[in-house]
Amino acid sequence: MTTKLTLLVPLVAVVALAGCQDDSASTSEPIAARHVAYPAGGDGSVGSSRSEVDSDEKDIAKQPWTDFKKPTEAKLKQDLTEIQYSVTQQDGTEPAFMNEYWDNKGSGIYVDVVSGEPLFSSADKYKSGTGWPSFVQPLDAQFIVLREDNTLLSARTEVRSKLADSHVGHVFEDGPTDRGGKRWCMNSAAMRFVAKDQMKAEGYGKYLSDVSEAKE
Repeated sequence: MTTKLTLLVPLVAVVALAGCQDDSASTSEPIAARHVAYPAGGDGSVGSSRSEVDSDEKDIAKQPWTDFKKPTEAKLKQDLTEIQYSVTQQDGTEPAFMNEYWDNKGSGIYVDVVSGEPLFSSADKYKSGTGWPSFVQPLDAQFIVLREDNTLLSARTEVRSKLADSHVGHVFEDGPTDRGGKRWCMNSAAMRFVAKDQMKAEGYGKYLSDVSEAKE
């Protein structure tokens, strides 16, 4: 799918997005994550996590997001595919069931496609039936920013990455009740999957204990 998607989505997309709607979503709810963050400022972010505070300096130097600076718009257009650019930079939404990771059952983590920030783990992925990759919680809350989104039908809670400021998806209150009740409904185009056996080599070694097969 290479057609750019804007916020004025066609009727088919609106119907599909019904699976990603929930009026009860609220930015006032605390973020559940494997690495709980400390409170931060009023920008929607949740501060640094225990994993970051406790991690070894040598490991931090190897992490992909260290000293990240967001590329220019021209560079992003050059490096990203059309759908990746549409989703991350223009708040677009990819088609349900027609995206890379909605049915991915591999063991590993999902990172921001622009910055490499670690966002979600396969251990928290589940089959929501919506056609988008869905999770019960983020991997590391310090890389998650929540914003109120009133652009489509009803109020929703948008999920963005902290450093790259990529639009990643939305979070809703209709997830599995036995796993916290949240549904983090993400766009595959906003993420890159790093398999478990590649995590250490790519600088994500400290998250290995948080990874397991998806429970689908």
